[in-house]
Amino acid sequence: MGRTEQYIRWFGIPILALIITFLVKHDAEQAFGEKYLITLLFTFIFWNLSYLTFLGFRRRFPEFRQTPQRLSFTIVSLLFVILIGQNLIRLIFRLTTYEEYAQDPAIFFEKMGVSILAVLIIGSFYESAFFFDKWKQSIQANEALKHQQERIQFEVLQNQMSPHFLFNSLNTLSQLISEDQALASEFSTKLSDVYRYILQNKTKELVPLGVELSFVKDYIYLMKMRYPENLFVNFSVEAVYYNFSIAPLTLQILIENAVKHNVTSRAKPLHIDVYTENGKTILVKNNLQLKNKVEKSTQTGLANIKKRYEYLGTEAVDVIVTQENFLVAIPLIQVEIGSLAMN
Repeated sequence: MGRTEQYIRWFGIPILALIITFLVKHDAEQAFGEKYLITLLFTFIFWNLSYLTFLGFRRRFPEFRQTPQRLSFTIVSLLFVILIGQNLIRLIFRLTTYEEYAQDPAIFFEKMGVSILAVLIIGSFYESAFFFDKWKQSIQANEALKHQQERIQFEVLQNQMSPHFLFNSLNTLSQLISEDQALASEFSTKLSDVYRYILQNKTKELVPLGVELSFVKDYIYLMKMRYPENLFVNFSVEAVYYNFSIAPLTLQILIENAVKHNVTSRAKPLHIDVYTENGKTILVKNNLQLKNKVEKSTQTGLANIKKRYEYLGTEAVDVIVTQENFLVAIPLIQVEIGSLAMN
């Protein structure tokens, strides 16, 4: 807690010692100043022992969800500290002139009760300050996540609205219009569907896997117009997984990256497999045949996917590279029915 804790300690110790001085019975002949100084000394010792106890268990159980464990261990430990401390004080007084305190059990238990009350007061200060700090951190973390999500959304839009893809698609459409108007009409419909999906879903956190697959198949239809005999994409996803969720545009990014970074020719066709595994992940695998010179990349593709799944708090995105293949495993997410509509 730093400076906040120092303020609590140096203002709290003398004030608490003053309160205890009035609460505890003392020898009537003992001067008030002497009573206060003795009480101040023991308050200082108990306060710092309590602080070290709180600090130790706070480091051991730092999360909000661990509050019951933290408080339970702290309370038990502080009871031992109080018991040992009061016995030490009793021993010290036995060696001095304060025989009444050393021998009278009633006074001993009275001071035990006051010590417990003092520790509860100390604990309330530290726990209140701890929760306040955690509350501020949670607000800052939420703001950071909000900014991160906004940045990721921008990167998704930037990455998907590729001028090269649009330019190539328009060139293909122009050729089809003069060659096959029916095919040109179908191509135009698929192209509009692709960009409509991008614009409608770019700000969503999740979409159903079935919806994403339908979009990806439209995207692949457009890509195969450029690579009719060079690009082969095989889907092996059971319908039972269609209601699972995935971050929008994830599969499209991975397929686009595969085409961008690998040779796609009649002599070396590119094979991409999209399939599920163990009901937990969907995998995108392509044969590895890297280009000697890759077109300039914004480096937002795979990194973007990893950041989005980190933001969603799921299992990590796995990337496996061998001499023959490049594979990315994406976690499938189960959400309650209707919650996707709220994204």
